[in-house]
Order: sequence, then C-alpha cells, then structure tokens
Amino acid sequence: MITGAGSGIGAAVARRLHARGDDLVLHARDAGRAKELAAQFPGARTLVGDLADPDKLSWAFSHQSLPDRVDSLLHVAGVVDLGPVGDLTPKTWRHQLNVNLISPAELTRHFLPQLRAARGHVLFVNSGAGLNAHADWSAYAASKHGLKALADSLRHEEHGNGVRVTSVYPGRTASPMQAKVHQQEGKEYDAARWIDPESVATTILTAIDLPRDAEINDLTVRPGR
Repeated sequence: MITGAGSGIGAAVARRLHARGDDLVLHARDAGRAKELAAQFPGARTLVGDLADPDKLSWAFSHQSLPDRVDSLLHVAGVVDLGPVGDLTPKTWRHQLNVNLISPAELTRHFLPQLRAARGHVLFVNSGAGLNAHADWSAYAASKHGLKALADSLRHEEHGNGVRVTSVYPGRTASPMQAKVHQQEGKEYDAARWIDPESVATTILTAIDLPRDAEINDLTVRPGR
C-alpha cells in the first residue's frame, strides 16, 4: 500500500512496483484522484480517505474493502508550508501535522493486523527536516521529527511480531513539493540540482526487498551534485 502515489517519490515507487508485477493498493484523497490513479496503474486497487482529516479515515475505510494482506505500507504523502513561527497559524500547523504525522499513525493502526500476519514492512518517507530544523521550517520539521518518533516507537513495539520499520530521510528531491518550497523561499527552481525521485525510489525498494535476516532502520539520502 502506498500513499502519495500521484507524484514525486510516491509515483516513482508505484511505477517501479507496478512494472515488476506487485499488487498495489494506492491511497487517494478523493474519488477523482482514485480514478486517475486507477487509470495510471492498471490493475491497482485504490483506497480513498483524506489525510488532512485523520478523524474521518476510520469512517471512510469502513465503507470500502480493505486488503486482507499488506506486505509493505509505504507512507510517502506529505505537505509543506514554510513560514516563521510568528506568522504560522494553528490551521497551518494542524494541516501539516495531520497529513505528515497523525494520518500515517492512523493508517498504520488500521493495517497493523494485516502487517503482522504478513510479517510486513512499514516505511516512512521522512525528510532531512526530520533530523534538523531551520528557520521558517518549524511546522514541517516538527511534523517530521514526530514521524521519526512514531517510526522508532513502532519499531520497538512490533519487532517481536516480525514487522520491520524503516525511516528514509531524503534531501531536496526534484518534485512538485520542491517546486512549491522554492516558490515559498523566493528562489528559482532548477530540478537538475536535486535528487531524482527515481533515486529515492531505489533506496525504498532496497529497504523493502532486503532479506528477512536484516532490517534497515534509518537511511539518509543527500543530493549527489
């Protein structure tokens, strides 16, 4: 199961897994997005629920057919809004915390029985901001620092059940989100300067394809040029 499969890193991962024949369940925020994903990835199932409103995910899922088995749950979706602490409103804080932290926790809670049965893998695409916070990044970094804590706690809790947990911390990656960040920073965006989403996808596949005798806990990926 993959969140954020519509663009950037999530789309790159979905393309790679779809090409090799994996059974995909793609999360979508609404029915329109689900239809687009189903057309883009023939044979994939979709699951609809708005990550910006985690309180309603349980209700949304109760009206849909959930997979009986989940080998990998890949949390890739995310949002970012920059600004100094003095300017950020509670609405801005809540939106980033809901999408980047609370909804991943809620999705994980829903699919833990299937993950335990499969001795599966939960992978969180975090960020360099999940390790270091800089000026104007407080809300986003706080959500990603929280995501690291979620992953670390989950790893300790589920190790005995055979569930592996990985956090991936990409640096700046060429994606629509990065273009938005540059716009908010007032900088010119040049995708060639940053990590290709396919490179991060390779990192993610390395983690989930690792033999069962090992587990990658944390992976930091930085721009190589």
